[in-house]
Amino acid sequence: MKKYDVIIIGAGPAGIITGVTAKKENPEKLILMIREEDKGLVPCGIPYVFNALDSVDKNMMGSKPFIDIGGEVITDPVTDVDVKSKIIKVESGGEYEYDKLVFATGSRYVEATFIPGFELENVFYVKKSYNYITKLYEKLKDKKNIVVVGGGFIGAEVSEQLVLNPDKKVTLIESEQFCFSKAFSTELSEIATGYLKESGVDICTSTLVKEVIGENEKVSGVQLCDGTVIDADAVIFAVGYRPNTSLAKDAGISINKVGAIVIDNYGRTSEDDVFAVGDCSQTLNFITGRLDNIMLASTATAEARVLGYNLFGIKIKNSFTGTIGIFSTKIHGFTMAAAGINEKSAAQANIELISAKFSDFDKHPATLKSTWPLAVKLYVSPSDGHILGGETWGGKTAGEMINLIGMAIQKSLTVYELISLQFGSHPLLTSAPTKPIIVRAAESAVAEIRKYSKK
Repeated sequence: MKKYDVIIIGAGPAGIITGVTAKKENPEKLILMIREEDKGLVPCGIPYVFNALDSVDKNMMGSKPFIDIGGEVITDPVTDVDVKSKIIKVESGGEYEYDKLVFATGSRYVEATFIPGFELENVFYVKKSYNYITKLYEKLKDKKNIVVVGGGFIGAEVSEQLVLNPDKKVTLIESEQFCFSKAFSTELSEIATGYLKESGVDICTSTLVKEVIGENEKVSGVQLCDGTVIDADAVIFAVGYRPNTSLAKDAGISINKVGAIVIDNYGRTSEDDVFAVGDCSQTLNFITGRLDNIMLASTATAEARVLGYNLFGIKIKNSFTGTIGIFSTKIHGFTMAAAGINEKSAAQANIELISAKFSDFDKHPATLKSTWPLAVKLYVSPSDGHILGGETWGGKTAGEMINLIGMAIQKSLTVYELISLQFGSHPLLTSAPTKPIIVRAAESAVAEIRKYSKK
């Protein structure tokens, strides 16, 4: 039985970055990564295999960076973990001993067992699996009427990509009033839903699927709760993901109420020398301090870098004290992004805030080609001006603007400090130096705070 200094279960973004960082920091250590499939996928790129990439292989993510620096990788699913003897068993019957163990087992799709007809042929999911997505890609080629259930990022992005194929009609079913409602404010969710409609997707909101209808054991349609029947030869459920923690739970590792592995600020679990990182592990919200269930590769890799540095002793202080829930997407050529909290999530957590918005153009002068309108909305504490959240939408620069807002949230900047920050500008790259959009939004927030204090 071979012994390793570190064994990592999982080869997604969290597992790879943990392994690469740990190996760079400790080149003398033997580190093994165990994966379920030979090939992996970039999770956020999966929707784009159905049109923009038109290929599953173009979205591949492998373990090469880890292997290139001396890491070992095997493809052999883990079947049992004994944390007392520090031994792992794999499907082929082999066993491996470890000094330290990392669960990077990711998340699993939610199966629609609560919908009659979920077991019919041509009912699909958006699994984070190269083998499954390859089969799905091929099966959808001859499907003409596709119903997607779930209007979050995955469901919306898959719908937008599928409808770009001229031979396909795509209908999206969403239970909320607008798509993206869990990530965006009502204002931005409505804007996003509008652009999704413009892309050609038929959207049914504020409704639920009652049943998937079938003929000869194959999908033939979807019945909504109001009795409406939509013809379909394929149904894709995109109704969420859950932490993939069955191995950890069976090994006696503590699991929280949302099904994630309980960890401390450095990824340590309830068992000595056992760690967890990424979608399978517990996350707290940076603003509210409550348990969160946000599963993002960006969050996972930030956690993984910290864990990789600190596996053999705390070398860097963890400034990752919770997820800020930073999202971005592009629908029908329009970019939308959010970070932190908004009016809805603030109300749920009983947090007082004010909001302020400023819109202009992302280049100057606005008559330049490829110039887009750009809006920034800030959510701010009325008591001290701290930036608690933000949204931005318009051209491609919205994607990087939200990263600036995200840093402001994490570093506890106030709108007063934001006003005095220095920004580089160039006509082809940024808004005008006389009215940088984020600064003008901050100035508007200051005015709102003054109004609030006079109430």
